[in-house]
Amino acid sequence: MFEKEIFKCCACTRCTIQYAIGEKLTEKTVKPPIHVKMKIGDIEFEIECQEEQLQATVDKILSAVTEKLKETRLMTERTAPPPRAATCKGLIQKLWEDGWFGTSRGLGEVHSEMARRGFHYDRTAVAHALIDLVKDGILARQGKPRRYQYTQKRPP
Repeated sequence: MFEKEIFKCCACTRCTIQYAIGEKLTEKTVKPPIHVKMKIGDIEFEIECQEEQLQATVDKILSAVTEKLKETRLMTERTAPPPRAATCKGLIQKLWEDGWFGTSRGLGEVHSEMARRGFHYDRTAVAHALIDLVKDGILARQGKPRRYQYTQKRPP
C-alpha cells in the first residue's frame, strides 16, 4: 500500500533541505529556537526550545518549581528579623540600653557608631535626638557648645 520514499537531507543549522530522489528540489525552513529567561523567587532558569514545545516545557518547569518551593517552605521556617528602631532617637536609646554611654561620648562618636551599625542619619538629626534624650533625663550633657560629651544619667 504505502511505498517508502528515500530522501537525501542537508543538515545545516539554519535550514533543512529534503528532496526525493528523482523529484524536484524542495526547501523546508526551520524557525530559530526561542530563548526564554525566567525567575521565580530565588530560582532562575533559561529555556531554549522550538515555539511549539514552549508551553509544555514551561508547564513542566513551573510544576517542578512549585513542588520544590512547597517542600522548602515546609522544611525551613523563616524567623523574622528582630524589629529595628524606626527613629534616630530610638536608636540612641538602644545604645543607652546596651550601656554604650557608660563612658562620655561626643556627637561624632555617636554618629560613627550609628553608621557602623548600619544607620546613616544626618549629624544634625543625631544632635537633636541627643538633646531630646537629655531633656527626657536619660542622658547627661557636659562641656562647652560644639564639644558636648554625653553620658548615662541613669542605668537602663
